[in-house]
Amino acid sequence: MMNNHQLNRRTFLSGTGVAMGLPLLNAMLPLKAGAAPNDAGDVRRMLAICAPLGIHTPFLFPKKAGRDYEVTPYLEPLQQVRKKFTVMSGLMHPDVDGGHSAEQSFLTGAAHPGQPSFRNTISLDQYAAERMGHQTRVASLALSANGAGLSYTRSGVRIPPETRPSRLFARLFLEGTKEEKAAQMRRIKDGQSIMDLVRDQTKQVSRSLGREDHQTLDQYFTSVRELEQRLVKAEEWAKLPKPRVERKPPTDVEDRADFTGRMSLMYEMIFLAIQTDSTRLITFCGAGGNEVVALQGVDDGWHNLSHHGRDPGKIEKLAIIEKEEMRLFAELLRKLDGAREGANTLLDQTAIVMGSNLGNASSHNNTNLPIVVAGGRFGHGQHLAFNADNSPPLCNLYVSFLQHLGLETDHFATGASTLTGLQRI
Repeated sequence: MMNNHQLNRRTFLSGTGVAMGLPLLNAMLPLKAGAAPNDAGDVRRMLAICAPLGIHTPFLFPKKAGRDYEVTPYLEPLQQVRKKFTVMSGLMHPDVDGGHSAEQSFLTGAAHPGQPSFRNTISLDQYAAERMGHQTRVASLALSANGAGLSYTRSGVRIPPETRPSRLFARLFLEGTKEEKAAQMRRIKDGQSIMDLVRDQTKQVSRSLGREDHQTLDQYFTSVRELEQRLVKAEEWAKLPKPRVERKPPTDVEDRADFTGRMSLMYEMIFLAIQTDSTRLITFCGAGGNEVVALQGVDDGWHNLSHHGRDPGKIEKLAIIEKEEMRLFAELLRKLDGAREGANTLLDQTAIVMGSNLGNASSHNNTNLPIVVAGGRFGHGQHLAFNADNSPPLCNLYVSFLQHLGLETDHFATGASTLTGLQRI
């Protein structure tokens, strides 16, 4: 019974987005209630993007390592921010296999996702959200352009991603009716009542438990207290107005073939979420399916092209799509770098990883993953080339991201240190 209460409680929290915060607007900084100590000048954020059909690495990875690498076709659109990104080759998640199934482990590092007995673990963003999600209106955002998601709870349950920019915009920037606000407050109060019930029940059980069980209960009570604190914070945020943006509510792009339109619109929403400090943790699974993308020169399905079998004609068409993918990503980076937040830019404050769970989509290989890291407080402007036969785990990069966020940890999943070669500044 006790475990059911705990699971239901966590499901309630993640399902309703109870953890909220106040958006960061320069004019509001002196009045910002409940702000983290470093909010006024050094706000740290994270964005993780996955390309579900892979990225053709011969067009991404330079042949030469270091800072004087040659510009490859896929890195060309990024050159305006060359000093603020790093391309990485040779990385992988140990024991993560299963082809497309490895998408589930992109931000968790959980082993063998293709096995029937697979059970996922917590994703990077949710690990961070447990510790810092209360600082913003929305603890974290799980977004998707194809219906798949990258975010998983501590119990390994996928958080349903938001796929419609219109709904995302309404959640972040449109005030609800009085009835909707009242319903939200009732949900928060109901959550507090559940916490009271859980605490009373577990206290009754604890009287007849042994020492080891008492230790387990102490850990459980700590989780309960943390949830109670989030509920109190949620009640404060629910009474505060949402930020205003100079943008009309968007109209969703329904045509799946309009790859550029769909990705551009979601990237615009991501930019607004970061600019208004509505959240500091975002995951985004990009587009990629069987559709024939509406780009000149492409007349075959994207998924089919990703299984090119080294056919030069298919690779040429695939490259048209992936160059556009990199162009849109570069556009987001430039936009973030052009927006200032105190003494820094939004790109300086946001650690971004863009990559894929597929190193070679044609053969469903999950090694030598395409990884581009941008922004954050890192020394960039290089190609970090790791030995694919003896590389550090990709989760070492995630440890670096957690430290960028100000979280004191040396471990995450298979990562046991920060990533060698990516220096913090």
